[in-house]
Amino acid sequence: MSPTGGPNDNAAVERFIKTLKHEEVYRRDYATVQDAIDRHPHFPEEIYSRRRLHSALGYGPPEEYEAVQ
Repeated sequence: MSPTGGPNDNAAVERFIKTLKHEEVYRRDYATVQDAIDRHPHFPEEIYSRRRLHSALGYGPPEEYEAVQ
């Protein structure tokens, strides 16, 4: 862990937010603000943890990787 205000303080969160924007927000047309609010809680589990390609898994999705394990 870095000290408060250190350069790596929020690196993991910043990376996740970048991914959220590029893979969810910029790819959808939300009808209303409430539509966007309702959709965002599903992103971490449905997309990021299950279907998104991860470099640590040989650029495969976690579900596919776990199925062959």
